[in-house]
Amino acid sequence: MRMLAAALALAATCLSTVPNAQAEEKKDFSVCWSIYAGWMPWGYMQDSGLLKKWADKYGLTIEAVQINDYVESINQYTAGQYDGCTMTNMDALSIPAGGGVDTTALIVGDYSNGNDGVILKGKDKLEDIKGQRVNLVELSVSHYLLARALESVDMAEKDVTVVNTSDADMVAAYQTPDVTAVVTWNPLLSTIAAMPDSHEVFDSSKIPGEILDLMVVNTQTLKDNPDFGKALTGAWYEMMTLMQSDTPEGKAALEAMAKASGTDLQGFEDQLSTTAMFYDPAKAVEFTKSDKLPETMTFVANFLFDHGILGQGAPSADFVGIEYPGGKTTGDEGNVQLRYDPEYMEMAAEKAL
Repeated sequence: MRMLAAALALAATCLSTVPNAQAEEKKDFSVCWSIYAGWMPWGYMQDSGLLKKWADKYGLTIEAVQINDYVESINQYTAGQYDGCTMTNMDALSIPAGGGVDTTALIVGDYSNGNDGVILKGKDKLEDIKGQRVNLVELSVSHYLLARALESVDMAEKDVTVVNTSDADMVAAYQTPDVTAVVTWNPLLSTIAAMPDSHEVFDSSKIPGEILDLMVVNTQTLKDNPDFGKALTGAWYEMMTLMQSDTPEGKAALEAMAKASGTDLQGFEDQLSTTAMFYDPAKAVEFTKSDKLPETMTFVANFLFDHGILGQGAPSADFVGIEYPGGKTTGDEGNVQLRYDPEYMEMAAEKAL
């Protein structure tokens, strides 16, 4: 779930010479997604026929394919096997964009608002983390959250020792006497926080809007096939309306997504409660146009560069250019590979799809 494995430093290098997916006008498309509260709608849209309804409207076929391995889904998108993929802003910058695949954030779906956190055993202040071994998935959003947490108390990564730990092993590791500090995400976060003498001392609600969950698409494919963007975006926001509808159909959709993600309705709603979903496209547009986004992406670029995963041979944190609404850029204007384009979300807000 939303993690960048240590192997991705190598993957980024291997993929750095992969060209953009062959882009041309076409009718058949596929996007991939993986299990996470904010991305479960893609599976339901596929299974319920909602995605087909919108694809049919534009004379297209679109398939949303679940890939169990999040990292593999990004790699397959980057290699051109899919036209779009769900991923975080951090992973979008480091893998496809850092690997030279021009990528557009079509839908800014949500941000983590407490889904990711820092837990200490036997200590209840973030400052107490100093000198401790911290178990987390290295080079993941957990690693990024730790860096931001340490900054908030005038510390840096040198003040702790990061221990790379698989998400599959995190709960078991925490139950051993040697593990006293972890950074992880839900549902692991809530499981560990409920254990005796556990204290959540920092979470992603302290850095709102920094850990973003996106649907990205190949920029050239979108340019050549704007109806593809319209169909995806139209389906997404119809789904957002359904999820908020307080109807039997809406409840059935939530229950189906809960089951597909391995929990019950209450568990799924708990995860959604710490996921700041942009149900309203106008709110997503407002966020994408805000001054906060370039600031966030600069933090992210610096983190990736400092950890050696911002593209092959990146000479600085400005190696990859990022474009925002209104023509604003951060990074290298001559190497823009990641674009935040609210055009299709604006169409949804204006009911023009």
